[in-house]
Amino acid sequence: MPAKTKPEKKPEKKKETLAESILGIAAVLVSGLFIITFIVQAFEIPSGSMEDTLLVGDHVFVDRLTPELKASYIGPLMPYRNVRRGDIIVFLSPVQPGLYVVKRVIAGPGDRIHLRGAKVFINGVEQNEPYLNPNHGFYYPYRDDFPKYSPVGVPDVAPEWPIMMREHLEGDDLVVPEDSYFGMGDNRAESMDSRYWGFIPKRNIIGRPLFIYWSFETPRDQYERTSMSDRFGFLIHIATHFFTETRWSRMFHMVR
Repeated sequence: MPAKTKPEKKPEKKKETLAESILGIAAVLVSGLFIITFIVQAFEIPSGSMEDTLLVGDHVFVDRLTPELKASYIGPLMPYRNVRRGDIIVFLSPVQPGLYVVKRVIAGPGDRIHLRGAKVFINGVEQNEPYLNPNHGFYYPYRDDFPKYSPVGVPDVAPEWPIMMREHLEGDDLVVPEDSYFGMGDNRAESMDSRYWGFIPKRNIIGRPLFIYWSFETPRDQYERTSMSDRFGFLIHIATHFFTETRWSRMFHMVR
């Protein structure tokens, strides 16, 4: 009877040293920091100007790379393309330094734009805008028949806009200058946008919202409450109502 052979011992897995563990954690942190700093950035939606596409209390990740100048190292992973009509963009306000704004691009460089009865015409063609909020509000001549009426004396118009607007009028149209865009909110009746403060410089664009990663039922005026007590009180409210007031159906909803 042949002697039984002992099963070969599997080589013991080499234990990770403390230094290797620290390096691994550091690599993850650096990668995460790189992604957050250069590729995506988190933003909150503070107003109802983009309803119903984006609601107050939506938290979105914004793609910071694709609107930038073409970079060969990005390759197919993050393909470059220019900002175009219909894109929703996050940008720095041209009239309020440090303020981030989100609007939809309605017209780009060289486009001729006018509104008649709140309907948008680009280069003489009426636009189909299925994303618009159905709340049209009351008729307001300056807002709804833009740029037919002068902005002088209109509430909320930026001081420099009347002069700039005159420089770019051609007949019934406003012509968008080079390296600039004209943006408006999807909730046109409540949107302070390019009709009130002018063009969006290309250099001010931060990126395009990708998707909603979290959404919480938030009062419409919450972001106007700036006192420490209001902010702390809302944080407590979030902690105690996280599961019941999170809009779960909007989680990971793509922004279009």
